[in-house]
Amino acid sequence: MATTAASPERALTIQQVARRTGLAPSTLRYYEQIGLIPHVERDPDSGHRRFGPQVVETLEALSCLRGAGVPVGEMRRYLALLAPGDLAAAAEEAALFAAHADRVEAEIARLGVRLEYLRAKADLWQARVDGDADAERRATDRTLSAMSRF
Repeated sequence: MATTAASPERALTIQQVARRTGLAPSTLRYYEQIGLIPHVERDPDSGHRRFGPQVVETLEALSCLRGAGVPVGEMRRYLALLAPGDLAAAAEEAALFAAHADRVEAEIARLGVRLEYLRAKADLWQARVDGDADAERRATDRTLSAMSRF
């Protein structure tokens, strides 16, 4: 499926789209290859891709989703739910984002435990350098506490 013909002055090159969206040109080509975005029109003279406004708008949304860690499969689902413009799809969109937010929240919690462990280990070794047995015991307790939550 081709994009609607965009006037040459409104169509953007792959480099312009990459700068605008923060997506690498290889990612833009990949998204086209896997059908996440429609086939991109080509300049008839050079054969280079020319991204129309609607495709650029879609890529800006995909860039935000990618930045939030949304996997390609969920990006595809998001776009599919948008296509019909059906308000009934809004509940499914809400569920899609809520489920991803839950996964991110769980990941943050896991990262917090990892950070706590690393800080405790750094404190433990610093206490050994300083010869501070009390600080070493406290750091050891914190280390063990964090380890128990891995």
